[in-house]
Amino acid sequence: MQLELRIEKLVQGGEGFARLPDGRACFVQGALAGEFCRVELTRDKKDFAHGKLVKILERSPDRETPRCANYNKCGGCSLQHLSAEKQALYYESVSRENFRRLAHADLPENFKIHMGPAWGYRNRARVVISRAKDGKVRYGFRMQKSNGIIPFANCPVLTPAVNEFLKANASKIYEESVQNAKRPPRNFELDVNVFDNGNGKVSYYYKGMPAADFEKKAVSVVEIAGKKIRSDASVFFQSNLSLLPELVYAVQNAVDEGIASGEASDAWLIDLFSGVGFFAAILKDKFKKITTVERDDGCLKHAKENLSGGGNVENVSAPAEDWLAKNVVDCPATLIVDPPRTGLPPSALDAIVKSSVNRVIYVSCDPVTLARDFTKFREAGFCLKKAEGFAFYPQTPHLEMLFVLSR
Repeated sequence: MQLELRIEKLVQGGEGFARLPDGRACFVQGALAGEFCRVELTRDKKDFAHGKLVKILERSPDRETPRCANYNKCGGCSLQHLSAEKQALYYESVSRENFRRLAHADLPENFKIHMGPAWGYRNRARVVISRAKDGKVRYGFRMQKSNGIIPFANCPVLTPAVNEFLKANASKIYEESVQNAKRPPRNFELDVNVFDNGNGKVSYYYKGMPAADFEKKAVSVVEIAGKKIRSDASVFFQSNLSLLPELVYAVQNAVDEGIASGEASDAWLIDLFSGVGFFAAILKDKFKKITTVERDDGCLKHAKENLSGGGNVENVSAPAEDWLAKNVVDCPATLIVDPPRTGLPPSALDAIVKSSVNRVIYVSCDPVTLARDFTKFREAGFCLKKAEGFAFYPQTPHLEMLFVLSR
């Protein structure tokens, strides 16, 4: 069935929102606010529908021709049709709506979206390398809603260094993997993580890489805020080094304000979901005691290196909720949480609100789960002191946020 619909707004995920003649919500990928579109329904449910954009009958002035030839094929960017200048407004409006809808509260009037370069920013990616039927090695990203591969020669959101590295080395890495793992030379796909440290080195990692090669080929060091942070291409690290200093500055300010106000103290920094110890390493000199908690052993090894050199530091390998259940936080410690997209586990959140912590710096990669967690903090007497957004992934609907909560 095809219908002509007026798109009211963009919603979480970057889809256009319209109303069907019967009043149901319809979500249309690729449509922009204000556009009048011909839409084919692809999913028709009792309370909502999804539609495919067939034709734009009235075009938004904010529409832009996607820069990438693989747009709508690759499973990556899905917002290239919205001009880069307008993406900050999208992030802000969707964040405010999510917060009102899910938390029944308003974000502060001074809520700011931090933006970096719109293109050539992504320093970390996972690509797939394989051999085609003609014998040539190709690399690309996974297709949208499929395990197929979309080859590319130059991805416009990857840093120039990553693009150049893949052109020069994809075939070598594939052959290296075949030789190391004694795989058949055809009919297998190699997932490879690549990481540009912003200072001339691109590292890489694939499952099965010999341990003897790991230090030389996978490990890298990033310099941020005057600190050298060790990581490797197999573990999580931020994918936008150009914007990362702004998040660091915001966290540093939140820490300083908390200590100055007395809501927190310099007695103890607790960094939950700490990864490679990134925030703790940058803030180390401000605290008498530091605890990082991270369940990934690969990250923990780097955290120990990044926080070495004296001081009262413990790097704990455990799920955050398990550590909180076994350890009493009986002082106004400075607490930073940086959980995955699923947000804080309920048991971790309960342990935080029952502790003596009066100030939480929450770094979130999913505004929806952040709004959910905020409602529980609010019930425990916390209020929102500061909120900022960080567009680490331009051309996509994804936004990271920083909340400072206190009671």
